[in-house]
Amino acid sequence: MAFESLSGKLQEVFKKLRSKGVLSEKDVKEAMREVKIALLEADVNFKIVKEFTKTVTDRAVGSGVLEGLNPGQQVIKIVNEELINLMGSEDSALVFEKHPPTVYMMVGLQGAGKTTTAGKLGGLLRKQGKNPLLVACDIYRPAAIKQLQVVGKNYNLPVFEMGDQYPVWEIAKKAIEQSEKDKNDVIILDTAGRLHVNEELMDELLTLKEAVKPTEILLVVDAMTGQDAVTVAEAFNEKLGISGVILTKLDGDARGGAALSVSKVTGRPVKYVGMGEKMEDLEVFHADRMASRILGMGDVLTLIEKAQQNFDEKQALEASKKLMSNEFGLDDFLEQLQQIKKMGPLKDLIGMLPGMGQMKVNPDDFDSKKMGHIEAIIQSMTPEERRNPSILNGPRKKRIAMGSGTSIAEVNRLVKQFEEMKKMMKQMGNLKKGRKGLRMPFFR
Repeated sequence: MAFESLSGKLQEVFKKLRSKGVLSEKDVKEAMREVKIALLEADVNFKIVKEFTKTVTDRAVGSGVLEGLNPGQQVIKIVNEELINLMGSEDSALVFEKHPPTVYMMVGLQGAGKTTTAGKLGGLLRKQGKNPLLVACDIYRPAAIKQLQVVGKNYNLPVFEMGDQYPVWEIAKKAIEQSEKDKNDVIILDTAGRLHVNEELMDELLTLKEAVKPTEILLVVDAMTGQDAVTVAEAFNEKLGISGVILTKLDGDARGGAALSVSKVTGRPVKYVGMGEKMEDLEVFHADRMASRILGMGDVLTLIEKAQQNFDEKQALEASKKLMSNEFGLDDFLEQLQQIKKMGPLKDLIGMLPGMGQMKVNPDDFDSKKMGHIEAIIQSMTPEERRNPSILNGPRKKRIAMGSGTSIAEVNRLVKQFEEMKKMMKQMGNLKKGRKGLRMPFFR
């Protein structure tokens, strides 16, 4: 999970600060030394770390914070504000032309995920009502055009290609002409990469830039390469003048140093981050939300957006009514579980809830394998057993455990937790009607 290591270390530092009623200058400086180590271990650029900790220390010590109420909380607030400044507080929204087409030129090194990201971006824009066209401008890498066509098919996007015999600037110009006929209002150019930054690559990209004058040049970099990603971003920005960065594979980088360094070094915003394989896992980057995640304060807005994208509103409303009227069965529960799974790994979603960072939550409790066991158990029941789990006796549970490849203990645990949830929801429904005597089964 992105920033997992950094987040854990920072939260330990701030736990110590919060536990002290009074803070001295020495306390702040000691805390910042620990923050500095945590940031360096997260592969954040050394110069940036030095500037960051100095700014936080100066603000905390020199502005009366230490004499105020809750000084520990005030220091954390300053860290939060400076993290937002570090990651780029300017607007990360894509720019669209008033008069279409809008042209996005995707650039980056080989292996960063340009082609897949081009498809994901096109898919997201289609959901927003745009009509994107993917353009195959990588004429060097074997099977690059075929790969883009496969990506286009996956996201239901048209792909323009002219083979590998024409210069890329000519392919791009022909694509723009074609887009006017087909009413494509967004053109995404999937350009060639190299294994490293070189003059030949930059010259070709500069020629393409001059030929089509793209609305935005989006640099795609692999977050898992850490400081190398920052070096690449610096080089591309210097040569091409990029307008923004898309960080891929951030979900696979527990350190997250690239996300904390790239905007500050280039002066360009991170526009999107790749947090998984699905189209929905390409997230708009919000510095304030990411800072909140890092500090263990959750990210409720992103959680809500994911729910809106993946949940069927009608089904959710019906499930809510059934819960309140005590008619909610295991088949309804399974339906909701399958919708939650569309939102991404459950342990990542749990991390978006405020306060969960301070709780000793075992990530294995939200393991996808355990989710699979729950699904298998419910699917091994008869329709009547799902509607009314109270009829489950010993032989039925044994049959369900064998059919789902689980144990009787797991079946018992699921049924017990489900019944506890139903009792709690019924009591909440009673409370809404003005009845007394609410007891919370989960907290006995």
